[in-house]
Amino acid sequence: MGKIKIAIAGVGNCASSLVQGLFYYRDVDSNDRPVPGLMHNVLGGYRISDIEPVAAFDIDARKVGKDLSEAIFSQPNCTKVFQKDIPELGVEVRMAPVLDGVADHMNNYPEHQTFLISKEKPVDVKKVLEESGADVLLNYLPVGSEEATRHYAAAALDAGVAFVNCMPVFILSDPEWEKRFRDAGVPGVGDDIKAQVGATITHRTLAKLFSDRGVKIDRTYQLNTGGNTDFLNMLERSRLKSKKISKTESVQSQLPSPLPDDDIHIGPSDYVPWQKDNKIAFIRIEGRKFGDVPVNIEVRLSVEDSPNSAGVAIDAIRCAKLGLDRGIGGALISISAYTMKHPPQQYPDSLARQMVEEFINGERER
Repeated sequence: MGKIKIAIAGVGNCASSLVQGLFYYRDVDSNDRPVPGLMHNVLGGYRISDIEPVAAFDIDARKVGKDLSEAIFSQPNCTKVFQKDIPELGVEVRMAPVLDGVADHMNNYPEHQTFLISKEKPVDVKKVLEESGADVLLNYLPVGSEEATRHYAAAALDAGVAFVNCMPVFILSDPEWEKRFRDAGVPGVGDDIKAQVGATITHRTLAKLFSDRGVKIDRTYQLNTGGNTDFLNMLERSRLKSKKISKTESVQSQLPSPLPDDDIHIGPSDYVPWQKDNKIAFIRIEGRKFGDVPVNIEVRLSVEDSPNSAGVAIDAIRCAKLGLDRGIGGALISISAYTMKHPPQQYPDSLARQMVEEFINGERER
């Protein structure tokens, strides 16, 4: 099937886990022993080892100018290292336009916890994409990077590169942007990646369980804490509008009718530096069963945040390449519903997985 050449916007913890995973599973060439977190070891003919980074963008002085194999382990990255042996990739991390990618309050924290903006001149993203021969651009920018995300989405469109939007700026779920991708004949997957077993998928599953068993949900919350740059960035609440919409609508979509705003709260709670890339989620659902008798459930979930999404991203990348191979433009509905919190169309996760299988087999257009 050939290679899938990827470009990465934002060489943070998620990018680190992804690149580590490409080499941790580089010898997997069949579906005999399923890899945890992947739909299939070989998806649509593409193996994990077929994914090849060819370009990377960041704004941090400790990463810009370095080979991607070194940059993924540079501060402020703090995710778990499960694959130390990464060969030099020949991919220089290029200086990206900063735009709104860095919140002002990040300047008030120690260097090992925050971003240090490089003084290098920003590159032309479209030109780098074209010169690298990238097939797919993966967006890992910080939450709240609305302008910067649109800049990358436009560059992907102009370069004819598929776009996988892993963060909560609405591109593929925005009708106007989706039409631009459709008209350009460029496929996309988005928006806001849904981890393998994270807070949102767990909350969705429990909400669907209550709904399927006829329990009336009265109120619910999800509170999350973590110690990576993502949680530090999200201390600026003004950057959270899209994030809260994405996570809240993901859970609301599993209910017969949406809860009133005052009865549902989903969003980050606080930054705890010593947690590093470990994320702790506290989920509570209060409801009524037969006879209006109360039933409540509380869950505490602890996960290493970035590896939790890496396998999901690998599936999204491979489906995006299938879309390119088949000449499909616009949002890939099935893989977006399965891998993203805020897809163009929401479906129950079990149905979305079935739809992806049909897409892989060529039985569904998108």
